[in-house]
Amino acid sequence: MEISLEDVRHALVELGRLRFGEMGVEEAIREIVATTHSMFAVDGAGLMLTDTAHHLRSVAASDDRFAHLEELQVRHQEGPCIEAYDTKELIGATDLEQDGRWPLFSKAAVNREVRAVLASPLPYNQDAVGVVAVLSERSRPWSPANELALLAFTDLAALLIASIIQGEQQSELAGQLQGALNSRQVIEQAKGVLMGTQGISARAAYEQLRSRARAERRKLPVVCAEVVQGAVRLP
Repeated sequence: MEISLEDVRHALVELGRLRFGEMGVEEAIREIVATTHSMFAVDGAGLMLTDTAHHLRSVAASDDRFAHLEELQVRHQEGPCIEAYDTKELIGATDLEQDGRWPLFSKAAVNREVRAVLASPLPYNQDAVGVVAVLSERSRPWSPANELALLAFTDLAALLIASIIQGEQQSELAGQLQGALNSRQVIEQAKGVLMGTQGISARAAYEQLRSRARAERRKLPVVCAEVVQGAVRLP
């Protein structure tokens, strides 16, 4: 079923009440995910937030198979949701069986009956704190209307996430997000150090840092802090 702009408008009007209602933020996020699932007529939809180790963890999912995205991407440290989070760009995969961008993840995902994914980064203060994604068990081209709809739902979810972080009532989730944002700053600083000293791109700098963290079996923010401290000590 193809999504029309009228479908998007109607769904956002209905969901707009979440911003002003008495529903809790976590419940509102689940409502957004459920509406996204039904509107896209997909096999799964969900919202992932980053933890302090910068692993994307599922907060709300409309289908159990969405947990496969979390499990497989954390295990292989690659995939469309991770790329959307890292690059802060909308990432689509129409057929993972034919897609060579994430070979380890894609092979495992197809074995779990996940063939197509559309992932949108969740913004906060010019950074990303998570991803909203939909998946299909069959190959599926994602139309411009699909992309627009997911971006709109992502923006609504971002407003709710901001209310968690900025709200007066601090929660465990708010603490997790603030910790992730703090460690993200260290990662960006370390990327800047490598870009300046080695003349490489931001993407290459990030891959170098992540590869070092995996090889040394240490958390990415710890490795990045060492890189930054090393640069500070240089004359």
